[in-house]
Amino acid sequence: MSLQYDLIALDVDGTLLTDDHVLTKAIRETVHEAAGRGAQIVLCTGRGPSGALPILEELGLGGTVITHNGAATINSDDRSVIHQFDMIPEHLIDFVVYCRDRAIHFDLNTAFEMMVESMTPEAELMYGRYQAKPSIQDFRLALPSGLVKFTVFGSKEQMDTVQTEWASWPQTLHSIRSGDYFIDVHHAEANKGRALEQLAAIRGIDRSRILAIGNYYNDITMLQFAGMGIAMGNSPEQVKLAAKAVAPSNSEDGVARALREYAWT
Repeated sequence: MSLQYDLIALDVDGTLLTDDHVLTKAIRETVHEAAGRGAQIVLCTGRGPSGALPILEELGLGGTVITHNGAATINSDDRSVIHQFDMIPEHLIDFVVYCRDRAIHFDLNTAFEMMVESMTPEAELMYGRYQAKPSIQDFRLALPSGLVKFTVFGSKEQMDTVQTEWASWPQTLHSIRSGDYFIDVHHAEANKGRALEQLAAIRGIDRSRILAIGNYYNDITMLQFAGMGIAMGNSPEQVKLAAKAVAPSNSEDGVARALREYAWT
């Protein structure tokens, strides 16, 4: 059987992992088989490296990871940054003040570090699920430099309200819903599709030779850029419409089944 694609880009949460954040045996073995056949496996996630690299290790793989929704591309072998989209700290001040005024939890991220001003029991539980370990810092005097992502966390209803209100703000930075309980803010040009395009150019891979699988709104640019974009069965309708095919859900080993159907013949 011949491999149809040279690069396979995989979202993590809601795609590779079940809703309980488990990497199943069927998915691990099928992704490993694709790599063994010569495909470059690239995790393409909203997580930072601290949450993404353990998944890559659990897959038994190394290489490149696109993190923070495309804002930082990392070489897992030496922990170097291949490319990142830095935000201007001053552009984030309105977002920070908004969250402080409404007691909405937020974190600030450089390529490798996650920082919070305070920690609630709910936030601590959430970070544990994503293998993230933020440090507590005081940002009242100044925001750090080298920031690539600002994330807010709360109930679905709370995030619905935030999303609606921020939609009318000037688009100096780009905000995107990365899950029911999360909204991420990045440099206006940072997204998974752009990062995948940059990586493909570096490696001399035509987009027709790229397969991407994802499940949420922050995956749409990646699914559209790839020659074969596949949405998970648990994706919102808008994400499915952006894809060329729809796989079974993340509770049905959808990634494994999609790779066996489309990655090789």
